[in-house]
Amino acid sequence: MPESLLDIIMSPEALSCPLSLRLGVSLIYRSWLQLFWVLLVGISSVSEAQQGVQPQSIKIEGDITLGGLFPVHSRGPAGVPCGEIKREKGIHRLEAMLYALDQINSDPDLLPNITLGARILDTCSRDTYALEQSLTFVQALIQKDNSDVRCSNGEPPIIPKPERVVGVIGASGSSVSIMVANVLRLFAIPQISYASTAPELSDNSRYEFFSRVVPPDSYQAQAMVDIVKAMGWNYVSTLASEGNYGESGVDAFLQISREAGGLCIAQSIRIPREPRPGEFEKVIKRLMETSNARGVIIFANEDDIKRVLQAAKKANLTGHFLFVGSDSWGAKSSPIENQEEVAEGAVTILPKRASIDGRSERISRDSQYEQEGKVQFVIDAVYAMAHALHNMHLDLCPSSTGVCEKMDPVEGRMLLHYIHSVNFNGSAGTGVMFNENGDAPGRYDIFQYQMSNISNPGYKVIGQWTNHLRLNVEEMQWSGGERKIPESVCSFPCEPGERKKMVKGVPCCWHCELCDGYQYQLDEFTCDMCPFDMRPLKNRTGCRPTPIIKLEWSSPWAIIPVFLAILGIFATTGVIGTFIRFNDTPIVRASGRELSYVLLTGIFLIYLITFLMIAEPSVAVCAFRRLLLGLGMCISYSAMLTKTNRIYRIFEQGKKSVTPPKFISPTSQLIITFILISVQVLGVFVWFGVVPPHTNIDYEELKPPNPEFARGILKCDMSDLSLIYCLSYSILLMVTCTVYAIKSRGVPETFNEAKPIGFTMYTTCIIWLAFVPIFFGTSQSTEKMFIQTTTLTVSMSLSATVSLGMLYIPKVYVIIFHPEQNVQKRKRSFKAVVTAATVSTRLSQKSNDKQNGESKMEPDRSQ
Repeated sequence: MPESLLDIIMSPEALSCPLSLRLGVSLIYRSWLQLFWVLLVGISSVSEAQQGVQPQSIKIEGDITLGGLFPVHSRGPAGVPCGEIKREKGIHRLEAMLYALDQINSDPDLLPNITLGARILDTCSRDTYALEQSLTFVQALIQKDNSDVRCSNGEPPIIPKPERVVGVIGASGSSVSIMVANVLRLFAIPQISYASTAPELSDNSRYEFFSRVVPPDSYQAQAMVDIVKAMGWNYVSTLASEGNYGESGVDAFLQISREAGGLCIAQSIRIPREPRPGEFEKVIKRLMETSNARGVIIFANEDDIKRVLQAAKKANLTGHFLFVGSDSWGAKSSPIENQEEVAEGAVTILPKRASIDGRSERISRDSQYEQEGKVQFVIDAVYAMAHALHNMHLDLCPSSTGVCEKMDPVEGRMLLHYIHSVNFNGSAGTGVMFNENGDAPGRYDIFQYQMSNISNPGYKVIGQWTNHLRLNVEEMQWSGGERKIPESVCSFPCEPGERKKMVKGVPCCWHCELCDGYQYQLDEFTCDMCPFDMRPLKNRTGCRPTPIIKLEWSSPWAIIPVFLAILGIFATTGVIGTFIRFNDTPIVRASGRELSYVLLTGIFLIYLITFLMIAEPSVAVCAFRRLLLGLGMCISYSAMLTKTNRIYRIFEQGKKSVTPPKFISPTSQLIITFILISVQVLGVFVWFGVVPPHTNIDYEELKPPNPEFARGILKCDMSDLSLIYCLSYSILLMVTCTVYAIKSRGVPETFNEAKPIGFTMYTTCIIWLAFVPIFFGTSQSTEKMFIQTTTLTVSMSLSATVSLGMLYIPKVYVIIFHPEQNVQKRKRSFKAVVTAATVSTRLSQKSNDKQNGESKMEPDRSQ
């Protein structure tokens, strides 16, 4: 058995290889890499010389032959199937299979006395070419009718029987594997891929004989979704190379992201298989249409990745895009060569792997090339096939050495069963096994390309994924050495107190709307009104109690009314004291002592109500407000009305007869006054019975658009309307008194108080006429309560002051400062009063005649 690649290629079994290959091999001995390079050059030249005649391959004889498919060459230009040699994906992977065969054939415990051979083909990275090449594997299974074929001597020809391939290792690209799998399935030939990850290959009904030692892209897509979510992104774009790998990977990512929720796709762009000039610039332009989606999930081949990075650099977008690359990017240096700044921060994923330290020349750490990432999986694929054959041999040929009749030929479906049953530690020390779909378990290393703050710029392992993600976020760094994870979101989180208004059809995009007015943020999508007695917090994340206020004694709105009321109370007390002190003097007696004391009591109560209106509302305060608010005015105006009515009746009666009118005595006057007062008192007590006095907090009165200024007002249960009702009877008395004062204006002032009362009523009416527009015109003001309370109390104090000043201050002045005038005058009889009334009437008529221009010339009687 050959012990090295040189021995294998120079062995008699390999002499059927093309002459140019053998010549190339014989010329080079210095190192395995130089030897292998010439090998590939030989294959390439033969391919060009004999294209379409026979497939270019390496053949190694053995008891059991395995097929191999490797992209030794890249895709050729138009019209040419093969292009340049692929140093990593081609050379390293092919050598890995040869190395694995060497190791297996030299292992006494694995397939003892059985040698594995190989027929290895070049796919040239093209699915159609690979399909043509792979027909070599099924030649032995195709029955040919050669009965009519004869040699020149008439004898039947001797046709060598092609070797039978029991299983195939490969292919690399998913599109190639899909194409080949469709053929191998027809002939029940098991296939184990070392690099194909398209999710659709997991479809056991279509690709029954396909298995792989790498996890499918559905696992990779799940890992990438987990990475995106771990970085807090919810808005990304996807970029895929046209073909099974790119499109299937993106489809798996889209499906998993939809199922997981919370992740939206801004753009899903496909790179054509044959890109036109300017195609990648268009890709970048489209990505920038949703510039917030900085994260770009990329399932693309190396060439497309490189050209995307070049286009981003050309557009001066270095550092903008945050790439998350699939295993086609992995930890490779070729896609980012000369584009390192654009690629900085890119997070990539690669099936968990390890470098193989080969003991032969074939896989050497002394090579000038870094070991390709899929070498481990090539070896694991070959070993998986070998372990399946070994277990099958143990079951079918337990006492035989070598291949027994039951394994000649090897039945493909039975071998597939043994492949799915293998379970061993692979070349990296991790378990190799398959599920019911022939897929390997998902085990990934997560890399990030870093340039800053590390001595050797390059890929750094930042996490792993084995059914769940373990990501070391603290080891990640981005453009410029930034440690904070950049954002890739459609909409930034709303501020506290703002709700999300979702964009229709895009669940990751929203507009932030402030919960305005008296709304607070109920949840991230809803604003709700605070309860009537509450207002929102400053950040509108909840509600807080609305502060409760009342009119304070220290407020300017209270100081002025209180000051006026205090002055009035002192003045009223002084007048009452003076009248009591000089109770029997003529001026006091002439003013009608009984009604004067009643009227002064009413004035005193009018001043007193100011303190009740400003005091903190309580049940007792509210009760006294109801009672005294109209009572003071009612007492005052009832007394004045009784006085003016008495004067009016006396002089009206005097015009008709000399008999005095009824009910003009002091006692009668008091009774009439108290009857008028009792109407007010009775109405108040009926009000008490219907609606007992109580306090309430009015949250609507002081509720401006800005809730920071909202206040609840502690007040008595008196509305504006009820206040008017309370004062309406007093106003009626005031108006009636004014009417009588007008009617009595012609009475001589030496007889009574009619004219002072009239002036008092005129002034009072002016005050209350001014009160009405001020009181009701401020109903919409934010300081309504203060303005209305001040207006009401000041108006009442002014009314009381007018009454006190016009009716009693002059009398007090005479009593105190001119006592000589406070003497008894001649008492007039009712007849004298009647005479005075008659004269007054005539003078009034003459005055009216002069005004009408009807006065006549009378003789001068002065002579």
